[in-house]
Amino acid sequence: MAEFIKIYEENPNPKEIKRVVEVLRRGGLVIYPTDTVYGLGCDITNSKALERIARIKGVKLAKANWSFICADLSNLSDYVRQIDNATFKLLKRALPGPYTFILPGNNNLPKDFKKKKTVGIRVPDNNIARTLVEQLGNPIVSTSIRDEDDVIEYTTDPELIYEKWQNLVDVVIDGGYGDNVASTVIDLSEGEPTVLREGKGSLDIL
Repeated sequence: MAEFIKIYEENPNPKEIKRVVEVLRRGGLVIYPTDTVYGLGCDITNSKALERIARIKGVKLAKANWSFICADLSNLSDYVRQIDNATFKLLKRALPGPYTFILPGNNNLPKDFKKKKTVGIRVPDNNIARTLVEQLGNPIVSTSIRDEDDVIEYTTDPELIYEKWQNLVDVVIDGGYGDNVASTVIDLSEGEPTVLREGKGSLDIL
């Protein structure tokens, strides 16, 4: 049964953050708020946790296209090939914010992602998500929690999320109501920006 932990975005309680980070370090799965929809995440370096998410989502780990949640752009070079100035300026303009940028991956990707040519990078404008990543010391791999119901694609109420997911994950963070619009996905892997999904993030940044 998952823990249900209330954390306030304006001022995330260090003790509660530490509790969640310890769960992530042990290979636990965490549902947490972002600046868009609630996400399901785990430590990027933990193969067992990644396999668990793949099973829940019904995909093969090797084929999964999940985002890397980063605290800022400082550890970008850990996972992404050298990017040009124009690309970096675009990232600086847009992040933190409701965007996922597809960038060319490098050879340092964790072993479960070694075969990936590209990675999706997210720096959400949400204190809880970014503080978790900062304290963990490396990105969280993330996928959104979708509803099967076509009418409401994303669950926004943490208590309803907990009801549905309590037996599948280890922690559900109540960070207040989430949004029901996903991030805007922009592919920068070929140089010129290509919009793959228009979501919450405005295209005025391009």
